[in-house]
Amino acid sequence: MTQYDPETLQNLAIKIKTEAAALGFQQCGITDTDLSAEEAPLKEWLDKGYHGEMSYLENNIDKRINPALLTEGTQRIICVRMNCLPPDIQTLKILKNPDQAYISRYTMGRDYHKIMRKKLTLLGKAIEKLIGEFGYRPFVDSAPVLERPLARKSGLGWQGKHTLILNREAGSWFLLGELFVDLPLPVDPPYTEEHCGQCQACIDVCPTQAIVAPYELDARRCISYLTIELKGAIPVEFRPLIGNRIFGCDDCQLICPWNRFAKHSEETDFTPRHQLDQISLLELQRWDEATFLKRTEGSAIRRTGFSGWQRNIAVALGNSRGGEAVLSALQGMIDGDDPLVREHARWAMEALQSTSTDNSTPILQHPRAAKLPD
Repeated sequence: MTQYDPETLQNLAIKIKTEAAALGFQQCGITDTDLSAEEAPLKEWLDKGYHGEMSYLENNIDKRINPALLTEGTQRIICVRMNCLPPDIQTLKILKNPDQAYISRYTMGRDYHKIMRKKLTLLGKAIEKLIGEFGYRPFVDSAPVLERPLARKSGLGWQGKHTLILNREAGSWFLLGELFVDLPLPVDPPYTEEHCGQCQACIDVCPTQAIVAPYELDARRCISYLTIELKGAIPVEFRPLIGNRIFGCDDCQLICPWNRFAKHSEETDFTPRHQLDQISLLELQRWDEATFLKRTEGSAIRRTGFSGWQRNIAVALGNSRGGEAVLSALQGMIDGDDPLVREHARWAMEALQSTSTDNSTPILQHPRAAKLPD
């Protein structure tokens, strides 16, 4: 491997950050591959079973705490963040309308994995133009990579009480990515301060009480896990609390005071497609599998699969205002072939009928969600 003097490496690091900014990344930091301090907390979290059915998180612990084992020759990790909140979209208005579908804001456009991985590959090629051939490999929420500890170590921000990375100038509405390189670049100082203070708004607002303690998330209770990662039946106790969220949940970010400083994304690929930022539950329920596959092509929404998508919509319809059209749609789901969808549609039908019988108001939100700003 080519030998570089410290001054050359320092200048190269500056150029890399300039190239990263030109590619649309809002921040870039560089860190080493030592995450040994994360081993004990990770194992403790796994021992509590907080990862639920995400058994893959139990694998490759050695590579998670020593990223150099993941790609041979890796000496440094270039960490980046990219704003993902599209401009000119309604969020709280949709979330508080039980007949509309709420989809997590980062998933309404093209799949961010592909967007960021392509840009990280371009960053690698830009470095190659500066120094010649070298070893690099991009990662975006893929492989056994502990993204948030790496982001903190590289100076991108601190971990908030909701466990997401926060930045004083950008809040938390951004996505993370990494470029593993075999260059001995100078590392940036880690982010050691913590600016959540006594605030626990994210803990208080979580509909399912998934944030069981500051900085500790029980994924089994998290709506994002329940609507995306969980492949079977959603526990009955959580169904009324999910409201109209059919793919992910943003409540802990929506309530966070630091997101007053969040910046909208200028990346056009994050622009919502197929009106997913303002679409009704009934309209989405009418999508057949072919339509679902076509309209989620190149989208992170594909992860839940059509069966999971229908399951989630059934639950949301059970939390809606109801009406003849909703009851008819649910009956069609009950008469369908998918046992998972049938089960949740039956629950939804019973929930609406129970509400109608006792003349009460449907459970549209967990009471604490009322704390979300207007």
